[in-house]
Amino acid sequence: MTSVGGTEMVDWKLAVATATRLVRPGPEVSRGEAREVVAELRRHARSSEEHVRGFTGMAPPEAAAGNGDTPVLVVDRAGWIKANVAGFRALLGPLLEKMQDRRSNMPGGAVFGTVGGKVTGVELGMLLSFLASRVLGQYETFAPVTGDLPGAPAGGGRLLLVAPNIVHVERELEVAPHDFRLWVCLHEETHRTQFTAVPWLRDHIQGEIHTFLAETDVDPATLLERIRQAAQSFAGGNPPQEEGGGGRSIVDLVQTPAQREILARLTAVMSLLEGHADYVMDGVGPQVVPTVAEIREKFQKRRASGAGRLDAALRKLLGLDAKLRQYRDGERFVRAVVDEVGMDGFNRVWTSPNTLPTKAEIAKPADWVARVHGRTEA
Repeated sequence: MTSVGGTEMVDWKLAVATATRLVRPGPEVSRGEAREVVAELRRHARSSEEHVRGFTGMAPPEAAAGNGDTPVLVVDRAGWIKANVAGFRALLGPLLEKMQDRRSNMPGGAVFGTVGGKVTGVELGMLLSFLASRVLGQYETFAPVTGDLPGAPAGGGRLLLVAPNIVHVERELEVAPHDFRLWVCLHEETHRTQFTAVPWLRDHIQGEIHTFLAETDVDPATLLERIRQAAQSFAGGNPPQEEGGGGRSIVDLVQTPAQREILARLTAVMSLLEGHADYVMDGVGPQVVPTVAEIREKFQKRRASGAGRLDAALRKLLGLDAKLRQYRDGERFVRAVVDEVGMDGFNRVWTSPNTLPTKAEIAKPADWVARVHGRTEA
């Protein structure tokens, strides 16, 4: 699917090997402690289902029979890398096919493919090695089954909990380990509930992403240059600068007005999903996580500060600063709507793609309430 003459545009195996080799080692734990952490995270993932569903009023259609369609996997950093490379490979297929056709018509395209695929694989691996030590958990909306990572039989999602990262952060913040692990599970379980309780949501997002990729007009050399810029920053070089001094994000592949519109819709949806998860984890927290206030305060400071100049540059380059804004703006939207119309009124957001908030409505929740509920501010 992504090769010309047997040469892949991205050497995915090399990306996995590079990321696995470069990723930072996790915290030191004994075998016994590691087993206890894994077992506790699995217990918390199961118990979080009931907490989240009770608080939100959301439940998958198959709730009575259990939620076997979305497996929960407790993984190490290498496992997270493998899962995400598989996801990228599946999701980026349409874009790579388009670039493949363009490359086949280029002078020296075969040579470019041999060299470019390996270069891109190495550089993608470098980026993943950076991210792999920072992600606590992830609901994989698009989770292809691999030999060592089972997926949903009906093509649904997969929930990953990255055990070494959770242990690292709880130690760094000096918070109660049991409370922090449950708190993280509440956030990730909310994402799983969003997609299992709203069957159309996955197809809607996938459709938007595929439409976005189909509109992409980027030649292979340009894409390689974007990834190379990120890799140079990772190695300590100077990040590329936009006019005005801000770093340029890899997601700045947008070339057309149509793509900007799609990206605005996707940004609004992701803000909703992330903000809703933050709202739920803090809403459930006081009932089941005694130290939730302390955890939230310390975690917010950590989330906002990063780990220094290089970390800040990479977060900007990879678009992670935008993700931080999604947490903040989305949580503010959910809180304002629930305060105005209650949880049942907020849940009308899941009715159809037409009831999802726009990017403008995320910033002005009253506008969403007015459009969906017919209410206006007094």
